[in-house]
Amino acid sequence: MHSFRLLDLTLSSPVENLALDEALLDDLEENGHDPILRFWESDRYFVVLGRASSLTDDVHVAACRQDRIPVLRRASGGGTILQGPGCLSYAFVLPISLHPDLRDIRPTNRFILQRIAKALQKWQPAITVQGISDLAVDGLKISGNAQRRKRTALLFHGTLLYGMQAGLIARYVKHPKRKPDYRGDRRHGAFLSRIDASPHEMKQAIADAWHAHVRLETWPQTRMSRAMVNVVERSHPHEMEPSTT
Repeated sequence: MHSFRLLDLTLSSPVENLALDEALLDDLEENGHDPILRFWESDRYFVVLGRASSLTDDVHVAACRQDRIPVLRRASGGGTILQGPGCLSYAFVLPISLHPDLRDIRPTNRFILQRIAKALQKWQPAITVQGISDLAVDGLKISGNAQRRKRTALLFHGTLLYGMQAGLIARYVKHPKRKPDYRGDRRHGAFLSRIDASPHEMKQAIADAWHAHVRLETWPQTRMSRAMVNVVERSHPHEMEPSTT
C-alpha cells in the first residue's frame, strides 16, 4: 500500500472546511503527489447538502434559520447531513491510478469503506458496509460517504458519528425521500447510531490502516479563496447564512 500523508486540520468556519477538501483535490489533480488522509471536526453545527440534493426536500429551513445553522452545499454527491461536534469528518484525496478499484464509483466505495470498517472493528465488531456508501452496526448507520471525481484524482469523504444525538439531526434534516433499502422507512432516531470510540482512537486506527504516518506540514492555501467562492456560489444566499428574523 502506498503511504499516505496525514493532515489533521480543522479550519475556523464550515465554508473553509468544505473548501479545503476541494482545494486538496484540485491541487492533486493539477500537480500530482502522494495521497492524503485528512481529519477534521467542526466546533459548530451546520447542514450540508449533496451536490444534487434539494433544500426544500431535505432541510427544515425554518429551524435552521431560527437556530442560525448555516446550510451549505458540497461538491460531492450523497445525501444531506448535519456536521459539527460529535461528528468526525475525514477525507481521502487520491490519484485514481493508485488502485484499479478507484476507476469507478462503487468499487471505490468498497475499497475504502471495507478498510475503514476493518480498522474500527476493535470497537464495533459488527460494523459492515451497507447501502451504496454507508457503514452500519447491526443495521444502524454510523457513517455516510460521498465522492467527487476528476480526470486523474478523486475526493472520497465522509463522517463518523460518535457523539451527535439523532434528535438534533432530526431537528434540521428531514426524513429523506431517497434512502437505501436497508433503512426501510425508519426515522432518524431508529436508524442512526454512534460508534463507541473517541475521535483520537478512530483517527489513529484509520491512519494506521492507510499507512498515513507522515504529517503534512503545508496545504494549498493559495487555492482556498477560489475554493471558498465555489462553496458560497454553490449554496444559495439563504442556504449560506440563515436569517435571524
